[in-house]
Amino acid sequence: MKKLFYSLLTIAALSITASCGADHEHSTNGGDAKAHGTSKEYTSAYICPMHCEGSGSDQPGKCPVCEMDYVALGDHTKDGHSH
Repeated sequence: MKKLFYSLLTIAALSITASCGADHEHSTNGGDAKAHGTSKEYTSAYICPMHCEGSGSDQPGKCPVCEMDYVALGDHTKDGHSH
């Protein structure tokens, strides 16, 4: 019984370790422009951090959908955060 318990515990620990160390990538949804990051929600000078549809501007401001402050595209894509 102890062997079974320790075997299951080891499998669980390995599963958790493997999933936490995985390199996460953004998925694409069937060729959708938004998923590939080519629409204005991803390419404007100032973008919504949530990439709401219809957001993005050449000027600082707020997202018309979620009302979050826009961030500069360069600030949003630095430190490995890119789409």
